[in-house]
Amino acid sequence: MTLGLWHSRPADLYGRRRHDRMYTALWGAGVLFGGFASASRWTPSRVVPAQRTNTAVVTRREQLTSDVVGLTLADTQGGLLPSWTPGAHIDVRLPSGRRRQYSLCGPPGRRTDYRIAVRRIADGGGGSIEMHDAYGVGDTLVFEGPRNAFHLVTDERDVLFVIGGIGVTPILPMIRAAQRRGIDWRAVYAGRSRGHMPLLDEVMAVAPERVTVWADDERTRIPTAADLLAGAGPATAVYVCGPTPLLESVRAARDEHADAPLHYERFSPPPVVDGAPFELELARSGRVLAVPANRSALGVMLDGDPGAAYSCRQGFCGTCKVKVLAGEVDRRGRAAEGDDEMLVCVSRAKGHRVVIDA
Repeated sequence: MTLGLWHSRPADLYGRRRHDRMYTALWGAGVLFGGFASASRWTPSRVVPAQRTNTAVVTRREQLTSDVVGLTLADTQGGLLPSWTPGAHIDVRLPSGRRRQYSLCGPPGRRTDYRIAVRRIADGGGGSIEMHDAYGVGDTLVFEGPRNAFHLVTDERDVLFVIGGIGVTPILPMIRAAQRRGIDWRAVYAGRSRGHMPLLDEVMAVAPERVTVWADDERTRIPTAADLLAGAGPATAVYVCGPTPLLESVRAARDEHADAPLHYERFSPPPVVDGAPFELELARSGRVLAVPANRSALGVMLDGDPGAAYSCRQGFCGTCKVKVLAGEVDRRGRAAEGDDEMLVCVSRAKGHRVVIDA
């Protein structure tokens, strides 16, 4: 245990690891606390906003399906990219000013290059179309991170991965890591057809006997939560990533086992529940935005300013936190909000209007 913990500690400037007992004890406490934080059933691990910006060059472009492109990125100077763990994503800064998050789907921990996959969504917010159109081999791309809010918990031994379409991207490295660690894992990969299931061949290559493929066109129906969770007991750790309907159906089904471990990541913000319309005043410009009952303040802000800062869109990373100058806030985020702060991705006004420093 001590040896493994010591080898997990970061090296100093010259690659050495200090052996003093006090440092080891403090590092061990940090590792233990971090493990507890990432094992929470319903609360994703808090993500510390990345401060570093990196520039990478596209070294390969793959057409994974008719609407999904894979991009391989490398350091522009030929060095190593920042370290990462399965489930991590990067925040890409697009030429338009938009920011989009893409999970790393290459071999776990690989630093000589990253790989991401992007599904083109014609009626989305425009980010996926821009990713498809703006980047080819030789183009440079600016990103922040990696950061991880979707960790593979090391002490879980019975694991089910539920994958929906492009949700394969964070889970593929997890499957590879689980196989390497000797974890008893299974996976259910669902999609419209095999031709619309990116990276399916790579998932199957890890251990085909552990993977159930649910192609709607072959089974003549879409899967139910019972189909996706077949064989998952109260002690089975479930990791799910995919479209909102799939994710919500799995979450609702797992509610039958209140203490069952469930880990998830969304590719879109959660639906607004019990929302009421309000006005959002941007103090710096004097603009007043109408926020409807079914949209977030951040969503409305992005309509006029695609460069507005955000990351998780689920209220736990704190990237979109702004100062409140007037009005009361209905706080709905998991990240800490002070009395004069607001997470515009999830929190709302309690009254008719809230004024923010933006």
